[in-house]
Amino acid sequence: MSLDRLIEAIVQKQNPTVAGLDPKLSYIPEYLREQAYQQHGKNLFGAAAAILSYNKQLIDALYDVVPAIKPQCAYYEMYGWQGMKTLTETIAYAKEKGMFVITDGKRNDIGTTMEAYAAAHLGETDVEGQAFEAFGGDALTVNGYLGSDGITPVIDVCNKQDKGMFVLVKTSNKSSGEIQNQELTGGDTLYYTMGMMCERWGEQLKGKYGYSGVGAVVGATYPAQLEELRECLPRTFFLVPGYGAQGGGAKDVLPAFDKNGLGAVVNSSRGILCAWQKEGCAPEDFAQAARREAIRMRDEIMGLVGKITL
Repeated sequence: MSLDRLIEAIVQKQNPTVAGLDPKLSYIPEYLREQAYQQHGKNLFGAAAAILSYNKQLIDALYDVVPAIKPQCAYYEMYGWQGMKTLTETIAYAKEKGMFVITDGKRNDIGTTMEAYAAAHLGETDVEGQAFEAFGGDALTVNGYLGSDGITPVIDVCNKQDKGMFVLVKTSNKSSGEIQNQELTGGDTLYYTMGMMCERWGEQLKGKYGYSGVGAVVGATYPAQLEELRECLPRTFFLVPGYGAQGGGAKDVLPAFDKNGLGAVVNSSRGILCAWQKEGCAPEDFAQAARREAIRMRDEIMGLVGKITL
């Protein structure tokens, strides 16, 4: 099961974190952008080339420390097909380096449309009887608010291709409570209900370490709900956004972990991508600044979590 591979990488590196590769041009040192523009032009081609160079150097600096990356599709889609090509090449490069890839697409549809999303990001596309991998992620974030009709097609692909998913449950944004904290008949919150559905869906993707292939997105910015859901969802692995730039810290994410230090992977995007700007170091040192921030993040979280064991 796909998330078993993530768990094994976390244990091997003793690091329950994921680097979010959500690049903006303003995050990329000027010298890298200018190199790309000189070769490809100051256009979508040049922007996509600059992002790819930036991503590859970050991956080179992080792969032996951080077990996974999480590219957010929107930051590539905004550069057209050129940006999506960069997404494909970024995923392939990270996998060559042995990293687990969580594609953050938050896809949400039903039936054959959801089958198409799942095939694109996790499975294979049939072309006249031959199968081709389009993007090749290991896991995909999905929106479960269309119910099982939007989840079952992904489960089917996950079973066939050994992949996983993370379902939006309690997201890290400020207004999430407007919808997700609403109480249903009987008093349960909507986020709790969605979490319990993840547990049930996960019965179809059982893993060997106690966690299923149906994970949940639960934000670091809501530590009380994180603790509540960890207790209620013993077989659901958490993807925890909101660390760093959104305000979450090590103490906030601690409730996501079980007694063995497993149960969650914590994301940092801007904190790692923009570390060189925060440090004020030379632009040429941007990748090593990202590495230093990733190590600092790891050490801060591991100082509270302790040794991670299977």
